[in-house]
Amino acid sequence: MEPAKLELSREEMRAFGYLVVDTLVEYFSGLRAEPAARKSSRQELESLLREPVPEKGSDPGELVRRLSETVFRSMMHLDHPRDFAFVPSPSNFVSVMADALASGYNAFVGSWFSGSGPAQIELVTIDWLRQLCGLPETAGGLFVSGGSMANLTALAAARHARLKFDFSHAAVYCSDQTHSSIERALRVLGFAPAQLRKLPSDEGFRLPLAALEREVAADRALGRLPFCVIANAGTTNTAAVDPLEELARFCAREKLWLHVDGAYGAAAVICDEGRRALAGLELADSVSLDPHKWLFQPFEIGCVLLRDASLLKNAFRIMPEYLRDVYRLPGEVNFCDYGIQLTRGFRALKLWLSLKVFGLGAFREAVARGLELARVAEARLREAGCWEIVTPAQMGIVSFRYFEPGRSEEELDAATERAAAGITASGFAALTTTTLRGRTTLRLCTINPRTTEEDIRETVARLAKYAREGGGERTGDGNPR
Repeated sequence: MEPAKLELSREEMRAFGYLVVDTLVEYFSGLRAEPAARKSSRQELESLLREPVPEKGSDPGELVRRLSETVFRSMMHLDHPRDFAFVPSPSNFVSVMADALASGYNAFVGSWFSGSGPAQIELVTIDWLRQLCGLPETAGGLFVSGGSMANLTALAAARHARLKFDFSHAAVYCSDQTHSSIERALRVLGFAPAQLRKLPSDEGFRLPLAALEREVAADRALGRLPFCVIANAGTTNTAAVDPLEELARFCAREKLWLHVDGAYGAAAVICDEGRRALAGLELADSVSLDPHKWLFQPFEIGCVLLRDASLLKNAFRIMPEYLRDVYRLPGEVNFCDYGIQLTRGFRALKLWLSLKVFGLGAFREAVARGLELARVAEARLREAGCWEIVTPAQMGIVSFRYFEPGRSEEELDAATERAAAGITASGFAALTTTTLRGRTTLRLCTINPRTTEEDIRETVARLAKYAREGGGERTGDGNPR
């Protein structure tokens, strides 16, 4: 018997491909009518999906239909126009098709030897982001899975550049609003918990410069080695932007590395309002940003940029004998030298292709729209009369909590939580809670360009109902009765 080739015929491939594309087209065009989130129980999914390893194959079309009806129905749709939870990933169809092309061609972008064409696209696209962030021509970087890996990569390069292999006395500084990926990255890199200084944020939830100056001075007086400051360019909780220009001047004076975590907000630099809010971003030693957030890409595509790209190579380059054919000619770029991965997919293609198809102007308008929608949301919340604005609209996020005279803080916390749980369970919209100044708080993240003002208005109206009354029964179209 001839060994199995794991192939479909030309006709079978075409039929399968058309079915997948048709399924995706139906998903994109019908998403608004679907629930923003649907979570199945572990027990239910076990009964639907648990099975032995299949010995014999199945019809691909039937499997796609099964996936559509079970797996892809049991998830939060972060590209839904009424998904305001966490940070949405609005995505776009062009980038989805780009991912299909990248996967179909099975592009390897770890070395120039194996993928010179894809590597050049990544070089070009990274340089576009460098220019948009205002970094000098010496800057560069690479695409990674997301903000967590971008932060880890940047901090690894910073540690190698400034501390080499002796960092037991080093100290890192950030605010209490900094993303947990920073703490995780430092743990992976071998820093002890006591080496991270989490400073209380100011009234605007930003890193206070005066407190930072005192902490650095105190560490120096004790013989410790201040090493790195983490600044936020749009926190997850409130989209707060730390005082980047002042922090950059302080870090330059104190010879500290300045890393800007812009996983959420840095992409807003492409529009005028965002550029003003992010003044000083161009002064950072390293920046992380996530195109799968505010540049409307599907997961996964994060990015790390260093002011001096050669520092990435210094930190990560290792040349084993089995890669001797890779290192041939000057000018060839091997992205395996710039980060942790040797095996790398063609992440750049989706951002490159969507920018080429739609143009930067369309992206700029979409980002500006997200900023405006947060202000619309704040206005609707104030008009409702039952919401306390915790942080006003900024960088596409407004945070708020339920308010009713005569209720205790604990009762208001419970009502706020009911609002998020009720509307998410209904399927109409998805929201999540956080804690600010010890109190339960809601947040709307309005970066999806397909979100309408009517979506905002109706979401705010339903939130008040759930806060007062608790959860509602879900109908087939995701609307509560």
